[in-house]
Amino acid sequence: MEHISVLLNESVAMLEVKPDGIYVDCTLGRGGHASAILQQLSAKGLLIALDRDEQAIKQSGQTLSKIGSNFKIIKGNFDQLKLLLATKNITNVDGILYDLGVSSPQFDQNERGFSYRNDGPLDMRMDQEQSLTAQEVVNTYSQTQLSEILTKYGDEQFAGQIASEIVKTRPLTSTLQLVGVVKKALPQKVLKQKKHPAKKTFQALRVYVNDEMNGLEKSLRQAFDLVKPQGRICLITFQSQEEAIVKKLIKEVTISPYHQVLKSLPLEVDDQTKFKLITPSPIKPSKKELTLNPRAHSAKLWVVEKK
Repeated sequence: MEHISVLLNESVAMLEVKPDGIYVDCTLGRGGHASAILQQLSAKGLLIALDRDEQAIKQSGQTLSKIGSNFKIIKGNFDQLKLLLATKNITNVDGILYDLGVSSPQFDQNERGFSYRNDGPLDMRMDQEQSLTAQEVVNTYSQTQLSEILTKYGDEQFAGQIASEIVKTRPLTSTLQLVGVVKKALPQKVLKQKKHPAKKTFQALRVYVNDEMNGLEKSLRQAFDLVKPQGRICLITFQSQEEAIVKKLIKEVTISPYHQVLKSLPLEVDDQTKFKLITPSPIKPSKKELTLNPRAHSAKLWVVEKK
């Protein structure tokens, strides 16, 4: 399936790209958002793009070079955002974009192990040089640990039963083996539902293997420091844990602890917050986009601006 960048026009429009500005795409993927940003930059502007995936970097580098040369791609995890930018002597930027989750090519390459629809090794690493794989997790972690991972990162109601079945059946080496184990553990009423029964298990393992939630929180805190006044941060989330972290951190920087008191005063007082929320309700994909790209159905765009 071809990769279609989610909320592409909306997110890039919300960045309010200045032609001579410095912008960071923290999740390069297949370069859809990065290309749209680069097209709006003059020769004086600069795009920095980050990714952990060597394949994504190679492919997107070719795509971006057809648009311009004023971009730099850095291989690394966005939880090291400040450090990675410092290697290019950059300490502040005009805007930052995050498109969270997994890109379609990662899902669609069976050997990457992200998909519960096709058979492949239990890998799920975004960075292929990383040592921890999903196979190691399902085969060596205790039943309690597995149950906690499925509950915390997948909101899996039947985490205990699935963890028990995994431990009974292992060793597991392939994605479809794991799907079979999950199906065996679930009651018939769940198996009859429209959603794929292994979706939450695969999401939980992927998030855990790649330490996605801790990485997001670390990165976003650094992004708040890096962005210049009037600079914007745009984040596209796809699932409840990402959303919870984004909402929590946005609240920290946009709402004063004295908000209720200040609101009751008859005059306007500076509440000392550093950011303002541009999207009181997150922007969601249009009906047209959902028709073209069903994978966009859970996407939400959040935007904050430094004062």
